[in-house]
Amino acid sequence: MAERLIVKNFILDTNVLLHDPQALFKFHENNIIIPITVIEEIDRFKKDMNETGRNARQISRILDTMREKGSLASGVKLPGQGILCVEMFTEKSLKLLPVDLRVDSGDNRILAVAMDVRERTPDIPMVFVTKDTNLRIKADVIGLTAEDYESDKIDIQDLYSGTRTIQLSAEEIDRFYGQGWLNAPEGISPNEFLTIEDAGNPSHTAICRYDALSGHIVPVRKVPKEGIWSLYPRNREQSFALDVLMDDSIKLVTLVGKAGTGKTLLAIAAGLHKVAEESVYNRLLVSRPVFPMGKDLGFLPGDIEEKLTPWMQPIFDNVELLISGHESEKRHSKGYKELMAMGLLDIEPLTYIRGRSIPNQYLIVDEAQNLSPHEIKTIVTRVGDGTKIILTGDPYQIDNPYVDSSSNGLSYLVEKFRGEKIAAHVTLTKGERSELAELAANLL
Repeated sequence: MAERLIVKNFILDTNVLLHDPQALFKFHENNIIIPITVIEEIDRFKKDMNETGRNARQISRILDTMREKGSLASGVKLPGQGILCVEMFTEKSLKLLPVDLRVDSGDNRILAVAMDVRERTPDIPMVFVTKDTNLRIKADVIGLTAEDYESDKIDIQDLYSGTRTIQLSAEEIDRFYGQGWLNAPEGISPNEFLTIEDAGNPSHTAICRYDALSGHIVPVRKVPKEGIWSLYPRNREQSFALDVLMDDSIKLVTLVGKAGTGKTLLAIAAGLHKVAEESVYNRLLVSRPVFPMGKDLGFLPGDIEEKLTPWMQPIFDNVELLISGHESEKRHSKGYKELMAMGLLDIEPLTYIRGRSIPNQYLIVDEAQNLSPHEIKTIVTRVGDGTKIILTGDPYQIDNPYVDSSSNGLSYLVEKFRGEKIAAHVTLTKGERSELAELAANLL
């Protein structure tokens, strides 16, 4: 006999819908309940010209479309056979809360509706879903079952590193050096990096990458004598990163690591080399999300360029460092402003990239851990023919209040593209900025 399906009532907080407008359709056969206060809060975001505003407008359109099926107050059918309804707040429901929470606020109104639903439907399990940690604590204290929205979460502890160490015999390692390849062991992901060690002699090693097209593990490419825009890798993981950054057949590269590991610097150096030296791409486009967004920019003096300078300054610093180092090696190297004037280099906030098609460019998205999975999808789908995109970030350094180390778009992208031949990932762990920076990253 088939097991009887238990339908639940899921009450969604505002931040869930602003994080993922498609959340309404991700609870399968269960019922979705939206407090009217959530609709009011969404309305306050709809004019914002950022991702939150776009999501607010999208969820409003979705709910408006659902009205065609009937009254949202009475409930309409969802594709997964559940029911969607909007619940009104009443003074009676507010009295279901403890005295300390009867202050009229948006959060308390939403909790009151959740309590009311539980009282009226005691036979149906109820779950309150919110990305607000404090609101989950409040809900738990008053006896409600509360959960985070986890449809796109990736366990950060199990995040794919892009590298592994395996042991082979001395004969196999010697054969690898002799013929330049070996058959790949089972279970290796495309473009995964391997450190192969001699089981009997730990100093007898080789570093390589699994080339899924040939089915072989092949050597990591050597950096030219003059370096990559006068930059040389300082450790094994940086060698791995430069290998895939310089490989034109790999169209998407993700670099994850703590502050000072060289993620952005390596990506910009490879991009400058590919654009200015090899002319493989028309332009190097470097971008990053702006946090805080919206009105906060308005308080900064000057025109739009001057307003954005504080947010783009880390990119300027990296480019200037590389340009100065390269000019010391090549006297006739193009300067930073000349590269921009010639259209070889452009630096923009992500706000201006959405909605565009970006062909034949070397695109770097810095601080990508601050993006949601939906934002990552929006950006990657902008990539046109001949473009290579690199996303860098540290999942433990997040400024976006709507994502965390497990639900951010960068971690999501790493796992989703793990098995793709045109994608590669490297986790960098060793800081190279300075001894002090490395100690701070590890101790603080």
